[in-house]
Amino acid sequence: QVHLVESGGGLVQPGGSLRLSCAASGFTLDYYTIGWFRQAPGKEREGVSCISSVDGSTYYAASVKRRFTISRDNRKNTVYLQMNSLKPEDTAVYYCNAHWTLAGRDYWGKGTLVTVSS
Repeated sequence: QVHLVESGGGLVQPGGSLRLSCAASGFTLDYYTIGWFRQAPGKEREGVSCISSVDGSTYYAASVKRRFTISRDNRKNTVYLQMNSLKPEDTAVYYCNAHWTLAGRDYWGKGTLVTVSS
């Protein structure tokens, strides 16, 4: 069974921090590009950040650049999203995606809710 499970969401005050985790089971993340996406109420899902399987290069949406950091630990088969200086507009369900283009494989987790509110 292939699973991606996100964790680490919750309620945090503006300016606070959270670290999201995306743990894979049933497959290894080594060859996958991992992306974090989010979907706020009433809005479309948007890409937040991703990290390459080839060279570890990273991408960040302009709205989270310099506040969020993506990293991967292949030994733990887990990817992280460190979120600092959180804003109310960061409130959303955050999803993890694992994508391997050459193998035609694409997996999604079920999401974890992040709420930024005072």
